[in-house]
Amino acid sequence: FDIDAAFISYSGETQYNKDGLLQGQAIDLPLSETGLIQAEAAGWYLRDVKFSNVFASDMLRAKQTAETIMKCNSSCSALQMVCDPLLKEKSFGIAEGGRLQDFKDMAKAAGQSFPGFTPPGGETQEQVKERVKEFLEKMLQQIGAEHFHERGQDEIALSAPPETSPAEGKADDGVKDVPVHALVVTHGAYMCVAVRYFVEELRCCLPQGSDKAHMFSLSPNTGLCRFILTLRKQNDRFVLSALRCVFIHRGDHVKQ
Repeated sequence: FDIDAAFISYSGETQYNKDGLLQGQAIDLPLSETGLIQAEAAGWYLRDVKFSNVFASDMLRAKQTAETIMKCNSSCSALQMVCDPLLKEKSFGIAEGGRLQDFKDMAKAAGQSFPGFTPPGGETQEQVKERVKEFLEKMLQQIGAEHFHERGQDEIALSAPPETSPAEGKADDGVKDVPVHALVVTHGAYMCVAVRYFVEELRCCLPQGSDKAHMFSLSPNTGLCRFILTLRKQNDRFVLSALRCVFIHRGDHVKQ
C-alpha cells in the first residue's frame, strides 16, 4: 500500500537563523515570531491533508513547527505526535553556535561543500544517513502495523509520477488516492542527507526535469518535500518496494 510522506525539511525560523548562526544539535532555540508565522503558513497549506501519523525531531524548533501545523488541521486533533531523536539536525561539533559564514569558510578551506563538511566533534554524512535509515525503518514498521489491515492487499501499484515538480501547487498534489498520510518534521542538513539517500541508493523515481543540484540543496524554512512510499508485507515485516518524489523544497506557502 502507498504512504504519502510529507517532509517539512526545515523547521520554522529561529533567532539563530535570522542572525546567521549555526544551530545543529547543541543550540535548542524556540521559533522566532517569523518562524511561528512560517509554521502557521505550512499548517494552513496542509490543513485539508488527513494525516494519520505525525513524526518530529525532538528539538524544540521542530516540535513547535509540528504542533503549529497540527493545530491548523482538524484530522490531527486525536493524533499523538511521535518525537524521535533520530530526526535531530546534524551535529556540527565545534562549529555550533558560531557564524554560518565561518563554517562555510572552514568547509571551503577543507575542499568540501556546505553542509556536507564535518568539523571536529561533528557527525559525518554517513552517520546522519544511518539515522535516516533507522528512522525510515521504524516509520515503515509502525505505519504498516497500524494501517495495513485497512488495505487488505499485499501491495498497491504506484500511480503515475507527475510530469514536473513545480515549486507551487496544491497540498494534495499527487496524493488524491493515497490512503495514508504521514507528516515528518525534521531539519535542513538532515534532509539534504535523506534526499541524497533516497535518490542515489533507494532509486527514488523523480519528476521529469528534476534538477539534482536543487534537490540536494538546503530547503527554505518550512520547505515541504513529498514522497510516495509503496510498502508490501514480507513475512512479518513491511518492506519498501518503491519510492517516488512528487515535489521537493516547495515553499510557496511561506511566500503567500
